[in-house]
Amino acid sequence: MSGRDNKTNASNAAERFFRLYHSHCVAPNRDTLFSFLEAAHSLNDRLQSDEGLNFSDLPEFLALRCLRNFFHHHQELRHVVRAVPARDYPIVTELMILCLVPRDIVERAGNETRGRRKEEVWDACRSVFHWYGSVVNINPALFNFVVSAYERIKGANVALADEAFQQFQAIYFYEKAIGCPHRVEGRLAAHAGNIDQLLANIMNTKGL
Repeated sequence: MSGRDNKTNASNAAERFFRLYHSHCVAPNRDTLFSFLEAAHSLNDRLQSDEGLNFSDLPEFLALRCLRNFFHHHQELRHVVRAVPARDYPIVTELMILCLVPRDIVERAGNETRGRRKEEVWDACRSVFHWYGSVVNINPALFNFVVSAYERIKGANVALADEAFQQFQAIYFYEKAIGCPHRVEGRLAAHAGNIDQLLANIMNTKGL
């Protein structure tokens, strides 16, 4: 395969990655979430093969890939995930979407990780996912990973022209111009009551 073909393949994988992230932002549900996680996994493989770079040193990617691998092998458990708009609940947060996974599922995913990087993956899950009692919010890790992926893709001079990428880049440039941080803390607070219990209640709904 020629170098030009490699560049094209990397560009196509990156554009798909940003299209699926855009879909997840505007109309979140389990399908958008898992399609995005698969796209992130594929993009990492493509960039490693074609550009000699990858995301494996990013804790957000390690944690998200851990979940992706778990649900890839246990697809029957995807129904336990909740992707819901934060505006539907009395919650204060920087992000518009909650991506909630039961704590025991995240723990199972971490424990099923094999090889010498298991402890590194566990450290990543502990540090970038937000843990609230029996529920874990993974969306801040997802958001911050996309920022890091964008910066690496730009640094590798992978050419992208897709509308979803252009929209993301426009927001990135705007944040830079006004001195706003690109990454989020993403912690949740409830207008009233206990946030752990509120998230547990959301997990018991049908969700999206």
